Amino acid sequence: MTKDTHFPPPGRNWERRAPEELGVDPGRLQAAVQFAVDNEVDWPTDLSQQDVGEDAHQWSTRLGRFKDRGGPTGLVLRHGYIIAEWGEVDRVDLTYSATKSYVATMAGLAFDRGLIKSVDDPVAAAETGVSIEYSPRAVAAIQRLRDRGDDARLNTAGRGIGVDGFDSTHNASITWRHLLQQTNEWQGWLCGKPDIVDWNRDVETAVARQERKAPGAHWEYNDVRVNRTALALLSAWREPLPAVLKREVMDPIGASDSWEWHGYDDYSTVVVAGDEVESVSGGAHWGGGLWIHTLDHARFGLLFANGGEWGGRRVISQDWCRMMTEPCPVNSGYGFMWWLNTDHQRFGKAASEATFAASGAGGNSVVCDPERDLVVVTRWCADVSGVVDRVAGSLL
Repeated sequence: MTKDTHFPPPGRNWERRAPEELGVDPGRLQAAVQFAVDNEVDWPTDLSQQDVGEDAHQWSTRLGRFKDRGGPTGLVLRHGYIIAEWGEVDRVDLTYSATKSYVATMAGLAFDRGLIKSVDDPVAAAETGVSIEYSPRAVAAIQRLRDRGDDARLNTAGRGIGVDGFDSTHNASITWRHLLQQTNEWQGWLCGKPDIVDWNRDVETAVARQERKAPGAHWEYNDVRVNRTALALLSAWREPLPAVLKREVMDPIGASDSWEWHGYDDYSTVVVAGDEVESVSGGAHWGGGLWIHTLDHARFGLLFANGGEWGGRRVISQDWCRMMTEPCPVNSGYGFMWWLNTDHQRFGKAASEATFAASGAGGNSVVCDPERDLVVVTRWCADVSGVVDRVAGSLL
């Protein structure tokens, strides 16, 4: 990492530099930008009409908010300076599963603050003695799903519609590591959706299965269980995760106040230790998730590309940044809700193997290459890997 990395002040006053000043071929970089613009996703503007997960009909109901998307957008940072940008970089858009890396950041901060002692501790211990219930509004909303035939069943304990936790025989051995690496195999329902709605999705390295595995034995990209991770972190912090993110990360790195982090409105409103709060979602599969503009995404990426430090201030620990990029034993291309470039499989040979990314559907990605001191943010791009390979290949 160069010692000359630029950390922009708060606001839009982010210094731009000519690519050639920072060791980048301008022609090749422009070709990478044009590639991103030419490869827009084939999605409707109205994102509520986009079927991301191809769920079974009985579980396909949208739960949270959507907004119309923008066009192809992105930027490239080299040593912290903007050397390329396209589209509407200050337009707030949904970001889909790139939100998962923000969920993982909440876990990292909890680890740094001692709220999580070890990532190998069972999650059940953190929720022991903590009352977690749906709010009356959530109970009514989930009951309406059930009345419509959406199969949002009453919980097995016979207490009406309740929040499934980690106290069952199967769930008791699930650790924070399992949650963060998406190998947890948590069993239950949340916000009217069962964990099995995530089974056998066609997501890259997911392996088909017909039965539930032991925690840690099977990797599978998921939403219900990531949402349950967010709820467990809400329980650990005892305050809304958006408030934690703003105070602990976004304000220290000078982000704007325009970003929003949603759950599923009534469906995900819970009462934790007596306080009613919305539990946020880890993506926009059924709506909600993080809504943010490209410039704020880039600040987030620059923080992690710089090992968790921002202009001499430690925001998140080096230990966490190391752990979060360690390959999962059953999927070497995945860390703690960050995608990795292990063996150059995801982003090609030009990007370093140390590259990692927050990635979401619709080509919403924040790609960090600490060895090249590059950050690439893309929105609504059908070939993010192609963009990153071309940007990295433009370095002289």
